[in-house]
Amino acid sequence: MAKIAKRVAASREGIDPNKAYALSEALQLLKDRSKVKFDETVEVSMNLGVDPRHADQMVRGVVNLPNGTGRSVRVAVFARGDKAEEAKAAGADIVGAEDLVDIVQKGTIDFDRCIATPDMMPLVGRLGKVLGPRGMMPNPKVGTVTTDVAAAVKASKGGAVEFRVEKAGIVQAGVGKVSFDVKALEENVRAFADAVNRAKPAGAKGNYVKKVSVTSTMGPGLKLDIATLAAS
Repeated sequence: MAKIAKRVAASREGIDPNKAYALSEALQLLKDRSKVKFDETVEVSMNLGVDPRHADQMVRGVVNLPNGTGRSVRVAVFARGDKAEEAKAAGADIVGAEDLVDIVQKGTIDFDRCIATPDMMPLVGRLGKVLGPRGMMPNPKVGTVTTDVAAAVKASKGGAVEFRVEKAGIVQAGVGKVSFDVKALEENVRAFADAVNRAKPAGAKGNYVKKVSVTSTMGPGLKLDIATLAAS
């Protein structure tokens, strides 16, 4: 515990908690202060001026990060016949129908992302209590209920990130690894922020994006100058 405390203290040394950092500066600081033996995930968090308890203020979507997430994603597809074969050919890790529903109902979830063809949703709907709390329930709004399973699998494997605002009005996601160069991380952060901005709901009033910060798995949280999120 003492080593962890020292590491955390060292990572925060020289960080001004009141400063709004330029995006490139913040990302470079996270990279420079990463001293652990694993490749930390870089995360972005956006505080939004919405109340997701109201249906017209829900923020949800999916974004394809231009430089991927840096992590291996296991994809499960609920499909039959030709669509099942298309999913396998596209690189899906698990493909099934009733058999896969039974496996998931028993509590075995050996995947990170879930896709289904529309005809499978009456079956997959039974898994709402299992997949819903994990944010893994297929949804047409984020492209995970689709007839084009091959494209959905490739997108999931290639850097597609789903986002959904939480109760406190916060939306967050992993946008890469500290091993990425700063430019790649910048492009990913901007792509994510742009997607969240485009998902602004009709019911949002006043200031939509109130605060944005970045951090890494073991690193400090850094407040961003929102103006630097615009594409340069």
